[in-house]
Parts: sequence; C-alpha cells; structure tokens
Amino acid sequence: MADKVALITGITGQDGAYLADFLLARDYIVHGIKRRASSLNTQRIDHLYRREAYGLHASNGILFNHESPLRGETFVTRKITRAVAAIEAGRQQRLYLGNLDARRDWGHARDYVEGMWLMLQQDQPDDYVLSTGEAHSVRAFAELAFARIGRPIVWRGTGVEETGCCARSGEVLIAIDPTYRRPTEADHLVGDPTKARQRLGWWHRTRFEDLVAEMVDADRAAARSTSSPSFAGEEHELVITVA
Repeated sequence: MADKVALITGITGQDGAYLADFLLARDYIVHGIKRRASSLNTQRIDHLYRREAYGLHASNGILFNHESPLRGETFVTRKITRAVAAIEAGRQQRLYLGNLDARRDWGHARDYVEGMWLMLQQDQPDDYVLSTGEAHSVRAFAELAFARIGRPIVWRGTGVEETGCCARSGEVLIAIDPTYRRPTEADHLVGDPTKARQRLGWWHRTRFEDLVAEMVDADRAAARSTSSPSFAGEEHELVITVA
C-alpha cells in the first residue's frame, strides 16, 4: 500500500498545527511549509474557476470562526481568554471590548480540520460550509471566560458606559472602548453546515462552553509560567494537498 502523503502550507498556523496532528494520527507522511498570504494578491479569484477548467480535485471550505488555544492574540476570543488569565494572575486590571452584542458562529479548529480532510475523501470535489450553526455573543463568551476563574459577571450601565463587574466583589472587570468598534461590522454571522453534515457526515463535536473553558485553561497555564512561550499561532492562508 502506497504511503499517504500530505503537504500543508501554513503549517505553523492554528489550522495547520491541528491538521498536522490529525493526519499524523492517521499515518500520513506530513510535509509543511510556511507561507504568508499577500494582502495585494489580486489573482485569488482565478482559483475559483480552475477546478472546472482543468478538472482538478479541489474543494473549497468556507469555514466560519474556528478557535482554539492556538488562535492568534489579535482575535477577540483569544484577547478575552488571555485577559482573563492575566487578571487572575494580577497582571492586568480589566478587559476592554468593543461590540459586546456581536454574535458569531464559533467552533473548535480541531473539529474543522477533520472536515477539511473529509472533503478530500469524496469522489467528486465540491464546496462546503463548516460551522456550528449556532451564534453566541461576545458578551456570552466573556461571561463564560470569567466564570471559569470564579468571577461571575453582572452588567451595569448602558452603551459606552456599560461595565461588567464581578458579582462577588463589585470590581469592574470589563469596560467598553469605542475604538474597538468597527463601523461596517456585521452584528450577526452564523453558518449553515447542513451540506457538510449530510454529505460528509461532519458535525462539530466541541460545545461552545467547552471551547471557552479549554482556551481559558490554556492561557491560565501559560500565565502561571513566565517561561512558557505564547500559545498564539501565526495566521496563514491554508492549502492542503493530500496524495
């Protein structure tokens, strides 16, 4: 039987790291390269037509927000969990956020890389949406994160004056910073994974609550060890080739 070989570009990022683990566990020989996506790449749109033009077995995955302890520190989920860990460790006083009521479809990257692999096991290539089909607010994410360290949040005030306070001590742990709000930001984004569920048999396995807990615990462990490297993964465009 021929060896199973996979080439992952962007292997140092969140998705590449989880995908490499997934494939290695299935006896693949994995090769990886690091490639930054160009912000001025105007040729990407051409890729959409090459499958039909050249008969390539290439599938496109439309992945909604997928998080993990390896998520980059500039993303709001990781910003929250790092702040929670830093506050617990006494290194930070509070967390500043923009739109508390923005709702997103958050899943675990570990689940999504399995969906990527399943796409490439199909006889015919196609495009699939990978998502949980559930939307949760930034507010809910922050509440779960602080509850994880025993500091449940109660909300006071409205608008830019709204604050999230520890229900036990009254300490202000969350405040609004209007500079973090995006004028064109969509308030509600949720995907429909029905096609992936029906054709691939794929479904997210990690509950939202468990995702938040895992991310908080990872950053708490990092905060306790000053010698620990950051959990942040670099974000790269991810392309997978499987032979």
